[in-house]
This record gives sequence, structure tokens and C-alpha cells, in this order.
Amino acid sequence: MGLIGSGLGIAASAIAINLVLALVKISVGVLGSSYAMIADGIESTSDIFSSLIVFGGLQVASRPPDADHPYGHGKAESLAALMVSLFLIGSAILIAVQSIAEIRTPHSSPAWYTLIVLLMIIIIKELLFRRMYRIGDRLESNALRSDAWHHRSDAITSLAALIGISIAVIGGEQYASADDWAALLACGVILFTAMRLLRPALNEMMDAAPPQEIETHVIHMAEGVEGVVRVEQCRIRKSGLGYLMDIHVEVDGEMSVQQGHAIGHDVKDRLIESDLAIVDVLVHVEPAVMQ
Repeated sequence: MGLIGSGLGIAASAIAINLVLALVKISVGVLGSSYAMIADGIESTSDIFSSLIVFGGLQVASRPPDADHPYGHGKAESLAALMVSLFLIGSAILIAVQSIAEIRTPHSSPAWYTLIVLLMIIIIKELLFRRMYRIGDRLESNALRSDAWHHRSDAITSLAALIGISIAVIGGEQYASADDWAALLACGVILFTAMRLLRPALNEMMDAAPPQEIETHVIHMAEGVEGVVRVEQCRIRKSGLGYLMDIHVEVDGEMSVQQGHAIGHDVKDRLIESDLAIVDVLVHVEPAVMQ
């Protein structure tokens, strides 16, 4: 539970940080006449909900199997990743609509002090991204990685607003809409990120096979167990933070059922104790055709 606890901890911290930053952005945006910053603050409120989804998804995914869920609750993590990706898409659309509306509406240039606030926000968001992505990578959690990219997208929109506001402040009233154009351009980056994160989440929901190197590693470990002649078939799927698999191993057909059963247990133990996050293994023992 150590790493899972870290994942829950960083998700909970992100909720508090996003709440504070959203209030700061909207308040400073209103006071400093920065519509890009106001839009950025609105987008930050979606970060709160995405972090809540990730926090809940990890909590559910970490529960052990029960009578109603014999394969565990791992799909909750995949579902959380899917929802966060959709939140990113929604955020990009929301900011784009708001930016276009502000471009079409003449307004005054933003205040210079909004630049200082934005710079601080960019630093905080980038640090949060790196911390969350590192934990998500160690847990192989697509939900945490998706939420981490949500924070980086927030940093990107803040950076775009920083550039736009700088142009507006330096250029004067005729460049007042520069921050809105910057926010609009950032939407493309956010949308690209969302689509990139959506695919692995959908794959996990559809029980897609993991990368080929994982299957190769599993087969190599199984064939290294004494008594295993070869691996005839191997099916692997990711469920939450770990893997579930069915593996068919061939053994000497002349040995007793008890001996074959023992080899099957050895294969299962070897895989579960490996460096891969394997939750459960169903081993099928079959007689090999000995040459």
C-alpha cells in the first residue's frame, strides 16, 4: 500500500492546490482585466473534479477482490483515466469558446501584475505534474498519468496567457486581445494531449494486450521454471494497477498430475513474485509432445 498511498496522497494534495489556484486565477483575472487568466481559472476548476475522480478511482481500484468482483476492482482506475481524458477535451473546448468570445469583444489591456501571478502558477503546476507523473509511472497508473498531464496542460495555458499578456502589456490597447489568442492556441496543445491519453484508457477498458515486451518477459520467466518444456499460449490484460493473465505451459506428459500441478504452482509463484505488477495468474498445464 506504500505506492498506492503515495498516489492517493498526491491526488488529495492536487485537489487542495487546484482549489487555491483556481480562486487566485479568477480573482486576479477579474482585478487585472485578463480574460485569458479568467478562462484559465475556469479550466482549473475542472482540475479539481479530475483529481477527485482519480482519488476515488485509486481508492476503489486498491480494494481486494470480493464475491461480487472476483477479478478485483482495477477497472475503476481505467474508468478514472477515461473520465480525466474527457475532462481535458471539455476544458479545451471551454477555453476555445471563451477565447473566441473575448477576441470578438474589445477590452482593455491586462494589468502587469498578472504576469507575476502567472509565473508562480506555472512553476507550481509544473512541479505538481512532475511529482504526480513520477508516482503514476511507478504505479503504472494511467489515471495518475492523465491527471498529471491535466496539470501540465494547465501550466501550458498559463504559459500561453503569460506570453499573450506580455504582448498586450508591452504593445498597448491595440494588442489587448493577444492574451485571448494565446489561450486559443493553447487549446490545440491541450486537445492533442487529451487524445493521446484517451487511447490507453480505452485500451484498458477493452482489455487490450499490453506491450509485446511484457508478454515476452512473462514467457521467458515461465519457461525458466524447472519442468516447463515451453509456453504454448499467454494472454495478458491490465486491470487497474496490475496485470491479470492466463498462461498455458507444457510439461512432460509422462509425469503425474501431482507433479504437473506443482510445476503450475511454481510458474504462478515465479510470475507473481517478479518485478511486474502481476495481480493473479491462471496456469493451464498441458502435456508436451516429447521428441
